[in-house]
Amino acid sequence: MSSTTFAVRDSSTMLRRNLLHARRYPSLTLNLLLTPVVLLLLFVYIFGDVMSAGIGGGGADRSDYIAYLVPGILLMTIGGTLVGTAVSVSNDMTEGIIARFRTMAIHRGSVLIGHVIGSVLQAIISVVLVGAVGVAIGFRSTDATALEWLAAFGLLALFALALTWIAVGMGMVSPNAEAASNNALPLIFLPLISSAFVPVNAMPGWFQPIAEYQPFTPTIETLRGLLLGSEIGNNWWIAILWCLALAALGYRWSKAVFNRDPK
Repeated sequence: MSSTTFAVRDSSTMLRRNLLHARRYPSLTLNLLLTPVVLLLLFVYIFGDVMSAGIGGGGADRSDYIAYLVPGILLMTIGGTLVGTAVSVSNDMTEGIIARFRTMAIHRGSVLIGHVIGSVLQAIISVVLVGAVGVAIGFRSTDATALEWLAAFGLLALFALALTWIAVGMGMVSPNAEAASNNALPLIFLPLISSAFVPVNAMPGWFQPIAEYQPFTPTIETLRGLLLGSEIGNNWWIAILWCLALAALGYRWSKAVFNRDPK
């Protein structure tokens, strides 16, 4: 058996293992999925008219704010579901199963690959579910072409992959599941200080650089441009650079910790 076939076989086994864990213990995923849904409903039905009037500078029209809000909520969904990834990886590292895997004749990278692919699949499924809620309450993207929809899906998948590697690294260095959950909180917190809920230029001047120079804002603006036809500008290549940099950083970090000799 070639090394590539060996790696694919073992990675598939680890992927099935992680998907079975997610199916048997769905409470964590469901709890994290509820957060973006609740925020979506809260901001649309409680603050929607006021926020729409403020953003548009005219009369209140909740549908305008739904269109503005949904792309940011989709990115927030990805960040939220990856808390479960960090917790799952931390459990593997602290409960002894990784030590057991080290003694077995399996491809070393398959453990991490299984976590990453399984997490990306869960993130994409969560995005689809939250997107369905957005459509149900009025979100529409009638001007987007098939190519733009494909590009939007590719961007979401790339962003999920990048943050997944970061979450895996966070889980591997955490001493327990509680610490892993706390370490992954920035993945939920960062969208709150991005352009997900209000435009960057509507924020206080001293705060705008914090919202602008982080990975969520250019990715959200690119997604809005693809789905709603708004101006993308330089955001698309900035978003891709962020994704590639985070993926490379998370991969090297996770690999270095995984290959470290156990104490």
